[in-house]
Amino acid sequence: MEPILNIENLTKVYGNTQSQTKALNGITFQVMPGEFLGIMGSSGSGKSTLLNCIATVIQPTGGSISILGKNLAKLGGKELAAYRGKTVGYLFQNFELLDNLTARENILLPTTLHGTAEKESRQRLKQLADYLEITDVLDKFPTQMSGGERQRVATARALILHPQLILADEPTGALDSRNAKNLMEKLSGLNQEEHATILMVTHDSNAASFCKRILFIQDGVIFHELRRGEESQQEFYQRILLVMAQLGGGSSNVL
Repeated sequence: MEPILNIENLTKVYGNTQSQTKALNGITFQVMPGEFLGIMGSSGSGKSTLLNCIATVIQPTGGSISILGKNLAKLGGKELAAYRGKTVGYLFQNFELLDNLTARENILLPTTLHGTAEKESRQRLKQLADYLEITDVLDKFPTQMSGGERQRVATARALILHPQLILADEPTGALDSRNAKNLMEKLSGLNQEEHATILMVTHDSNAASFCKRILFIQDGVIFHELRRGEESQQEFYQRILLVMAQLGGGSSNVL
């Protein structure tokens, strides 16, 4: 089986020759189809830089990022636009919904931009709205929704074009514990039922316990990896806390 995402010896250096900071220092890993991978690390560890490189928000200094066998550095024009708009779906901490559009319009916006057939778009919208339990807010504006509803609407928007990789940047960061748990259960269900491939950066050990594998980053390198075996989610959570303690913290809000 070929990986969806292949990261090889990735580096990112900030600053000039006299004062440089290595945010990423030779990171290598793969994301396989249907995987739910978490990235954790303390503030300044490089995890956000890594996600931004994959999202093509910033350019790495060295190494390579390949998606479905294509090197991102060699994509341009229409191919790069297709990667950003269709291959990858984005889920942000602060939702990034347009306040002047209803939930329905926000969700369908990518289908309009990429010329998806209306019938197909409507069918996908109904499927996602039913699963994410947002049917009753489709005609509301973001300011009329709760934080949990806004994040589930944002999730539907990220999934509307059937992306091959979902990039989730602290998706529970702006949610209370109840809504965070609800969102993670939905993402986990999509991973299991639709085989959605998810790469999630999170500081929240509870959210991370829904992942199948976690990479811990420190000082721009991967220093530890956890894989969930046959243990319960609670047991996996306890293993996460043990690794977190090595980073100097013991609560879910440290990383």
